[in-house]
Amino acid sequence: MTVIVLFVATLFFRLLGAVFGVARFATWRVSAAHGLAVMLVMTASAHFVPPSVTFMPNHADMVAMVPPFVPLPAFVVYLTGILELAGAVGLVLPATRRAAGISLALLFVLMLPANIYAVLAETTLGGEPATPLWQRIPEQVLYIGVALWAADVVASRTRKLSAVR
Repeated sequence: MTVIVLFVATLFFRLLGAVFGVARFATWRVSAAHGLAVMLVMTASAHFVPPSVTFMPNHADMVAMVPPFVPLPAFVVYLTGILELAGAVGLVLPATRRAAGISLALLFVLMLPANIYAVLAETTLGGEPATPLWQRIPEQVLYIGVALWAADVVASRTRKLSAVR
């Protein structure tokens, strides 16, 4: 579901730029930054949803995902939700997009053990089994790549390497 949200939102923003001339969305890179921000608002919301809500992942589901070696799991869930929201805001502001993209890529790496643990512990999210690892790990790599690309980290490094040659 999150990959679909990322792609649909990115496409929507790019269409606003290409078809309707919205200058802010003139590039795929900026549209992807905004698409990732939309996805992050959606995923972060689960971190704050009360356990009585069962049609989507909720705070209790998120806490159950946290591996046992992580202290204060409820706090960590709230913290990661706040960091996801802060990253979303950072992505849509040109002045903070680079820092936000790098920070989010790091956050995605740090959250991967929780996703792995959720599968191994057979945790349910919104009543559904956690995303299987064969799907979740490539998704996480995609999110890391989009965050770094939207932050212009990937292209900047490629340009610097080309300039050296």
